[in-house]
Amino acid sequence: MVTNAQNPTPNSSQGVAAGTIARRFEYKYSFKSPYLAQKDGTVPFFEYSGNAIASEESVRITPSLRSQKGMIWSRLVTSFDWWEVELQFRVTGRGRIGADGLAFWYTSTKGFEGPVFGSSDKWNGLGVFFDSFDNDNKHNNPYIMSMVNDGTKAYDHQKDGSTQQLAGCLRDFRNKPFPVRAKIEFFKNTLTVMFHNGMSNNEKEFEMCMRVENVVLPKNGYFGISAATGGLADDHDVLKLSVSSLRTLEDAKKLDDDPDSKKVLHDFEEYEKKLKEQKDQWRKDNPEEAAKKVAEDDWDNWFSEQDKELQQIYQGQSAMREVMTDLHRKMDEIITRQERTLQLVSQGKPQQGGGGGQPQIGVDTIRRDEVNAVLANQKEIVSASRDIKNLVSDIHGKTGQLLSRGTGSAQQVAGGGGSYQDQQALRDIRDSVNNLKKEFSQTAQKIASSPCPNSGGCVSTTVLVALLGVQLFILISFMMYRDGKEKAAKKYY
Repeated sequence: MVTNAQNPTPNSSQGVAAGTIARRFEYKYSFKSPYLAQKDGTVPFFEYSGNAIASEESVRITPSLRSQKGMIWSRLVTSFDWWEVELQFRVTGRGRIGADGLAFWYTSTKGFEGPVFGSSDKWNGLGVFFDSFDNDNKHNNPYIMSMVNDGTKAYDHQKDGSTQQLAGCLRDFRNKPFPVRAKIEFFKNTLTVMFHNGMSNNEKEFEMCMRVENVVLPKNGYFGISAATGGLADDHDVLKLSVSSLRTLEDAKKLDDDPDSKKVLHDFEEYEKKLKEQKDQWRKDNPEEAAKKVAEDDWDNWFSEQDKELQQIYQGQSAMREVMTDLHRKMDEIITRQERTLQLVSQGKPQQGGGGGQPQIGVDTIRRDEVNAVLANQKEIVSASRDIKNLVSDIHGKTGQLLSRGTGSAQQVAGGGGSYQDQQALRDIRDSVNNLKKEFSQTAQKIASSPCPNSGGCVSTTVLVALLGVQLFILISFMMYRDGKEKAAKKYY
């Protein structure tokens, strides 16, 4: 049912540009506080069942008790093709981990109590799941995912539906200071989900969670929300469900030309005109009260000059913050697209829209274990080179000391091959040279046994020349020391 799915790409606006479509609020498919439920407990145009409880401020789909299931569904089937839903909810619990989660539905038939977040399995339509519990033990929850079903697929609980999802994003929506918000938009077979993390009360701080193209859903369906708890429990409260129908500007113009729409618009304009006349007449009859009310409604009288300056500073900082947020989202979009491209190249997947529809040949890259082995071998070589450097410095110092003592007394030189200190120094040099040979042999064995010859070579020419230079320096130093000793012996002999 889906031919192309994209990874989440952040965007500063919603899924569809505001100037290209017309939105119309559909009150018969919506509810919000206050006075959400009537005195008799019913919600206008909706029906709820299971453990759901409706109040004036919210609908508690499930309370924080174990093994609870609840749901609420719209009574009327949709009469429009494209729509946008704004869902405002809270998921709160005492524990660090919650369960099971909340789901938004758009299906051809109303769901009943079942195993998929409180609703029935094998649905026909769309499900957007806010999953709190980690069933597959991959430590990737809370998680938001979408899934389309044609009525034949069973939801895979053991893998959290990871193999069945259209797309998803890792977002935490539990125990937030402000209500969490989600905008779910379906327009021209493109599904877009925007998410607000509830860390502030700013309505503009939405971020892209997912966008999927070529999604096929039933032409007419019902909106619903369900939730469930298991061994762990959370309160799942829905504060607002706002549905707007989406139309192109041409379709909206045709709808406005409808005679019934024109009659409703005309009646509304007449009512506004009559209300304005009544307000003007009241101001004429009560001039003092009208002037007093105007003074009270003037915001300039409520604040001092200092407060106004602070307000201007705050507005300027808010505008700067919005610009920075937009730049951050655009950078995330660029990074996400680059990661997507690299993933396609590394996996050798065909690119859509390529020349003649021919799939691209996968690029043969070095494996991760080979990379780790190469890096480990490079670290060992660097460590061995550092030890060799220290050893050469030590030899150079001892050679200088011996040369400085080379002009000592002739008795020490002629009396049996030098003093005890000189003999000890020679033994130290001999041991150092032997250790140096051993270090070189070990390094050569490591280089021969490493995967570097198969993956392009690890030791560069510069490093090899440097090592040869160090060895040459050691030999020259030793020869200089030996020549100095011989000259001193001949001089005093």
